[in-house]
Amino acid sequence: MKTNYLRLGRTRAQESTQAIERLYITMRHLLNRGFYKPMGVSGKALKDALLFLRPEIYGSIAEEKLELNGLLYIVDRLPMGIEECRFINLTSAEGYNNSHFEPIIPPKRRRNCYRIDEEQMNIEITRGRSEIYDILTHLTFLFIESQKIMRTVLVDEEGNTTRDWNKIKIAANKNKLNEVEREVTLTHLANILGHPFNYLQDIYKKFSIPEDEDRLLHLIYNMGKMAIDEILQDEKRVITFTPMLRERLGHHIHGEIWASEIKRVLAKNNLHDREIHIISANMHSVMNTLYAPLTFKKEIEENGALAVYEELSAAANINKRDKIEQTALNRGMYYIRDKSGTNINVQIFDASALDHVESRFSVKEKENAPVIIVMDYAFGEQAYETMDELLRPFIYNGKKYPMNVSSISLMGKAGILDGDKGDIMIPNAHLFEGTADNYPLENQLSKEDLEGHGIRVFTGTMVTVLGTSLQNKDVLRFFRDSTWNVIGLEMEGVHYQKAIQAASKLRDSISPDVKVRYAYYASDNPLETGSTLASGGLGTTGVKPTYLITEKILEQIFES
Repeated sequence: MKTNYLRLGRTRAQESTQAIERLYITMRHLLNRGFYKPMGVSGKALKDALLFLRPEIYGSIAEEKLELNGLLYIVDRLPMGIEECRFINLTSAEGYNNSHFEPIIPPKRRRNCYRIDEEQMNIEITRGRSEIYDILTHLTFLFIESQKIMRTVLVDEEGNTTRDWNKIKIAANKNKLNEVEREVTLTHLANILGHPFNYLQDIYKKFSIPEDEDRLLHLIYNMGKMAIDEILQDEKRVITFTPMLRERLGHHIHGEIWASEIKRVLAKNNLHDREIHIISANMHSVMNTLYAPLTFKKEIEENGALAVYEELSAAANINKRDKIEQTALNRGMYYIRDKSGTNINVQIFDASALDHVESRFSVKEKENAPVIIVMDYAFGEQAYETMDELLRPFIYNGKKYPMNVSSISLMGKAGILDGDKGDIMIPNAHLFEGTADNYPLENQLSKEDLEGHGIRVFTGTMVTVLGTSLQNKDVLRFFRDSTWNVIGLEMEGVHYQKAIQAASKLRDSISPDVKVRYAYYASDNPLETGSTLASGGLGTTGVKPTYLITEKILEQIFES
């Protein structure tokens, strides 16, 4: 019986994997073609594959009721107003930053978008194919949900619509709703969306933003309107990829500019000959770990470091964060705001100027003090481009210099398959989804380094997936239960390790003895209902594992 269950599970996982492959093959084909209509024949292939997959992040995508958690997830990653646009253009960096167009930056994805006119939205792609796949997957979900609205409210081919839709149309065109009008509107929305009134009351607040308190209402109206116009007036939506975007993909244009600026700053400040340690992390954990004890010594003594870190993570405490940053800039930190288009900011820490009060972060010989480069998170395949370019030798004032890299560390967020939000994963290998490509590694971080702090720690293989928004339970259960010993999934590990191995083992760009450290904290468990990425952020749950990992990485760097 168990054998039959495993075979059934494996078959479902294989079918899901094939659906993911079909999605990516279709996307690559459409990219090469240059355009497609989401509701045409080409778009149908994407739509059918996504409906077959039923990714966890998109919840009830295959049901008639609207998937509102999934919708909230994607609208935070797409430009505001995209649901109103018939024409969506994916472009390279083609000079729009020097025009009168104001950039629109989604809150959860750093990408520049430009509203060209009432009908057109341009999205600037500078992070490679992973960014294109991410956007197309979210747009496909958006179009599927808009069709659900259209099927619910359109009565006949003459264009007659339900009373609920007529009321929604009136409400959406008002400047502002009062509380009574809003509750009346929610009643009509409940009939259209297939959700109870009390559920809509709660989620309506999650969609609200300062610029638009009734964002959910306007989203639903515009999504439905576009789908209705497509049926009744044959106003087809079109997604286009510009010739320059297709030409530039894979050429490392942005990564090369980004890495060159880092090397220029190193050489200009005579830091290039010292031991260099690279950390891929966020822009606050390393800075706060090093400089909070120097800035808020009394608070840490009274309340403990964790309480101070949690306070610093609160959105309201911008003044405290600014204070730490000023201390850092005065004591060895160089900040490089990205201008290359990678959207990856960088901090460089000269430990010789740190003069730390804690022995674990102090240096005996300033001339041999480590130099730490902290790079913000890359996105998918962009990890290979940026790390590959950063590890290459460089020329400064006519002389060629190697990158004297001693260690490379990655502290990131990932989905966990056996555990909860906030748990820690220590990989001993990375596996590339859809292939048998595997990258075993000698991780300098161990389970023992991070145990004993009230957080569960798991060791095993991490799967680098093509897109976190495409994983369903069949694929994830197969990963977890197979002999690959998979503990979690993320999007960059294989790409980083591929670049590191190429530079250290094949090209001799850096030392073959370079040390690597990988650790992830769980942002979600996609196998648990209510714990997916679409269910919301970590809050303060992520603070403790973030700083625990950061401290261990820094301790090892200063000990070396």
